[in-house]
Amino acid sequence: MQLSGETTIVRTENDGQASVSVRRWTRAARCVGPARHELRRLLGEWELASLADSAEIVVSELFTNAVRHVKAPRDRLVETRYERLAGGVRIEVHDADASSWKAVPEPSPEEESGRGLALVDSITGGCWGVSERAGVGKLVWAVVAADGVDEYFGTREQRVQPVIGLEKN
Repeated sequence: MQLSGETTIVRTENDGQASVSVRRWTRAARCVGPARHELRRLLGEWELASLADSAEIVVSELFTNAVRHVKAPRDRLVETRYERLAGGVRIEVHDADASSWKAVPEPSPEEESGRGLALVDSITGGCWGVSERAGVGKLVWAVVAADGVDEYFGTREQRVQPVIGLEKN
């Protein structure tokens, strides 16, 4: 079973450990689990295993959104990028959907889905967002840190708040 385009890019630092790992995956739900496992493995290597549960939830939500909601040809790949930070990890999921985003209302209590980005917001202390990327598409990023994200990006009040519940125009 092919899970990805088998493209892996790794950048190393002076200590010999990978500081960034990039992989391109088939845009399919079956790739969410392997993307989680790859992140957990890296966090162990980076001595950040305590972040694995939270980081796996974040990458699962972002990757699942790229599979379910992206309007792009089926053959377009999803790229994950994991970057080691001092005491944390930056998680990026890149997709080929170039459409813009706008805020949508929060789901009603009766709805069974639509809370993924609110969960990401809670886990990351609001340190996540959507950015343009080189080429076609966008990237959704989030930071999971051992001591919270304040030391990296300031307090939640100092950061620009992301929009919870995004929907394409």
